[in-house]
Amino acid sequence: MDKKNIKPSTRFLNEVEPVISDKEWIKRIPTPETYPLYEMYRGLETKNGWRYDITVIPPKMLGNEFVKTKGNRNSENFLEIYIVLKGEAIFLLQKMENGKIADIYAVKAKPGDYVLDPAGYYIISINPSSSETLELGNWVPEKNINAYEEIEKNHGAGYFYTQEGWIKNENYQEIPELKFKEPERSMPENLNFLN
Repeated sequence: MDKKNIKPSTRFLNEVEPVISDKEWIKRIPTPETYPLYEMYRGLETKNGWRYDITVIPPKMLGNEFVKTKGNRNSENFLEIYIVLKGEAIFLLQKMENGKIADIYAVKAKPGDYVLDPAGYYIISINPSSSETLELGNWVPEKNINAYEEIEKNHGAGYFYTQEGWIKNENYQEIPELKFKEPERSMPENLNFLN
């Protein structure tokens, strides 16, 4: 799947600003609306109602925090599967119930690893490298609509990944202990189970 023929959409700092921990750093960026964070190549392939995308996240620091995607939850309890194509990734997954964090865990993954985004979870992709670009592929239902409201309302997920390690987001009243899970090492034979 060649992304050369697809024009990417760029996610700029002003779009991700609500979920970044270091607000003082943001103030030092004169034009956040032109400060690029990552690129998304959507619709590189479609198959049986599924769409394949690639996200490219260069190594950057958002102040004290490692660069990350904004974080979203899929609509209609749709599942999604991610594969690390290049670099190393940390995925942070968080489920909300009644305005509180019901579950939160992180998955560290390297090239060839797969991570399932379960129904109802927000997922944030983090590039923890100071030198290497992260490339992620993902299969998602074409009908999916991304939701951001609870992540934006609480100014990010329950934890931020920073140069000092994981720090809690104090905008939440209660934050469960962060768990860690292993990625999948092989791609499912078909995507039917995701429906």
